[in-house]
Parts: sequence; C-alpha cells; structure tokens
Amino acid sequence: MDVQLADSAGFCFGVKRAVDMVYKEAETGQKVYTYGPIIHNEEVVGDLKEKGVIVVNTLEELEAIKEGTVIIRSHGVAKEVNELLEKKKLRIVDATCPFVKKIHNIVKEHTEQGEEVVIIGNAKHPEVEGIKGWGDNNVTVIETIEEAEKFQAKKGKKVCIVSQTTFNYKKFQELVEIISKKRYDIIALNTICNATEVRQKEARQLAKISDAMIVIGGKTSSNTQKLYEICKKECENTYYIQTLVNLDLEMFQSFRCVGITAGASTPNNIIKEVQEACQNRALNKC
Repeated sequence: MDVQLADSAGFCFGVKRAVDMVYKEAETGQKVYTYGPIIHNEEVVGDLKEKGVIVVNTLEELEAIKEGTVIIRSHGVAKEVNELLEKKKLRIVDATCPFVKKIHNIVKEHTEQGEEVVIIGNAKHPEVEGIKGWGDNNVTVIETIEEAEKFQAKKGKKVCIVSQTTFNYKKFQELVEIISKKRYDIIALNTICNATEVRQKEARQLAKISDAMIVIGGKTSSNTQKLYEICKKECENTYYIQTLVNLDLEMFQSFRCVGITAGASTPNNIIKEVQEACQNRALNKC
C-alpha cells in the first residue's frame, strides 16, 4: 500500500499565527480568554484549556470579564465585539487572520460608500458572522444556488461580492456567475485564501489517483468539511476523521494507494500520527 500525504495538509499561516499567539499568552500566567474557540480543532482547544485558557462564547460572558487578556480568534469578530472590548479597556490580542481582516476592511469601505454587500459563505460560520458585522444591515449571505437565484439587490445599489476565506473556489465562481446574470453593477472580489485554493486543488488531484482518501480535521472545521466534499466526489472511499482514534485501519487492507489531506486547523502531530499508522500498516502487509 502506497501512502501519500498532500503537501499543503495542516496548519495554514493564519491558524499557526493565532495558535502561537495563544500559547505565548498562556505562558504569562495571567488570565487569558479567547472569544470563541481560537480555531476549529477540539484537540488544540482542549490542550489550551489545560493551560488555563478560557473560552467565552457570548457578549454577556465577555461583558462579565473584569480583568485579563482577551484574544480575538483567527476567524475575527464583528464590529460590536471590537467596540465592547475597547470600551471595557481589557488587554486585547488580535489573532484575526490577516486575510479575514482584509475582508472586514473591504466590507466596511463598500458599506460606507452606500453599496450592498454579498458574502458567499456559510451564514452560521463565525468568520462570516464576523465579516457581516462590519457591514451594518446592508449585507446578504449566500451559500447555495437557490439563494443566489433568489437574490435581489435594492434598486440602484451597486453590489460588492466577497467570499468566506475557506469557501469552495469552484462554487464561488458558480454563484458569482448566477448573480452577475441579473445585470447589477457588480464588483466581485475573490477573497478565498490562496492556501485554501491550493489545498483544495491538491486534495482533488490526490483523490483522483487514490483508492482511498483520509481527510483529517475538527468536526466543526468548515475548510475540512469542504475538503471532504471535494475528495468524496473524486474518491468514493473517503473518510473524515479527527484523530487516529477514529480510523479503522482494517478497512484499508484492500487499498493499493491511500491519500491523506488535512484541514487548515489540524496540528502536524495528529497528521504525522495518522500517516505513520498507515505506513506501518502497509509495511505489515508486506
């Protein structure tokens, strides 16, 4: 059995930066909070909890904090959260991914110019919730073909289209094309992170030549879920796992070529553990 790992598997720049920032703050011995999980990986969040990092999930919980450091997670936050933190005069460490921060600025600028903003992405994802929060009430989130077909801009309004950084690139193009046919005055900005495009492309290519694919990542990780969907289309035997514990190696006895990829929030040690287990299984078969 040949085991091949995608070059781009694992932490992206923005996630690594955010995680490093939290671990550094945890070493200070001071009270450290993150607004929401720093990344969508249960293993990392659990390890940080053991080091004393507390996750707060609501504005009410944030309001109750009297002292310490609050870290803004890699997904970023809405304008109102930023304003609350500044008002409370807590120490703030902004771990927002720079690529997400760029979208905040785009949405803010185009909203101030009186334009209507469309975000291509998952409305329930924290990154999208944060982006939407920089556009006042003039933002529409679109994720499906049906939503794109139903979309109607306000009369006379220019439309600025941006994307969640981890959205499927091909689907983004498809939805933009549907909206463009409505003949609005549109500016479409592909704000999908380049690392996401590369990761998706590599996963698709690897899945095409593999008998089975393993996709590693947190169960709430949007970019990992999209990797799974992409791989599943190319390779029927695609498995989504969080750690080695979720992998039944007996299932891989009949496969000659196994590909492995992982989401942007998957630590290298978890990827390495899965890769080595598959390689050892291959050696034992020989």
